[in-house]
Amino acid sequence: MKTTIFAVTILFALALTTVAQSSKPAVSRHLAGDASAGSQFQNNALPAAKIGLCSPCIFYGGDLNPDDINAAGMSDENTLVIEGGSGTYGAVIFPDRAYVNGIIFNVQASDAFDPKTATYDIREGVSDGYGGSVLQSGSSNIQILSTGRNFLGFYEYSIAVHFPTVTLDPGVEYWFNVEPQCLNGATDGSCYQGRFFVSNTTQGTNNENGNYQPKHEMFLNSSFFGITWANWCDSFLGFNRKQCDLLSYGLVGTVSE
Repeated sequence: MKTTIFAVTILFALALTTVAQSSKPAVSRHLAGDASAGSQFQNNALPAAKIGLCSPCIFYGGDLNPDDINAAGMSDENTLVIEGGSGTYGAVIFPDRAYVNGIIFNVQASDAFDPKTATYDIREGVSDGYGGSVLQSGSSNIQILSTGRNFLGFYEYSIAVHFPTVTLDPGVEYWFNVEPQCLNGATDGSCYQGRFFVSNTTQGTNNENGNYQPKHEMFLNSSFFGITWANWCDSFLGFNRKQCDLLSYGLVGTVSE
């Protein structure tokens, strides 16, 4: 019984899943239509994320399906409540040499991105308990685009970062992260409550070379939650194999002919 309670508690803190539908989180006034909050968002439906921001798109895992019982969001955030950050990483294996200069994450947000920046990280050699080696990392301004989807009260947005081109070899597994922030909400306290979760994809809808993403290779690294490079399929995180299957994100760049 204690093990079950622990698993449910961890899952509630780290992820959004359909098991939590009976207690939808409140949306802060940044997303509740309060003009005085200065929200940068437009919540009307827009074209698919990969069309709007992933261009030229050499990989896109696919859209979140909010109506799927296995739809989920995974902690991916650095806010005034999740201090120190909590990052989810997705993997790709390119069949040809790739030149990547941008990453797009589909993120479920309960608050505004404030400031409109995010950290990014590209790694190789990640495994259970081990973060591998960093190929490129840094901080960048973000582009933001509404996907028109809503999951458990959270609106979903595509956020894109761009950086100097990194060359990736064929046949090698690489991991990618973009971690949004809410650190400037001191006036209304919203960043002490806001959360961000990166979406999964269960059907790979609208994917672009979705087969480049190996299944069950999403990792969580979180100093806030005290989790060091854990695979989201690890049983103690509480996901089933479909929920921890694939991440909804994309890569911008070119590939060798």
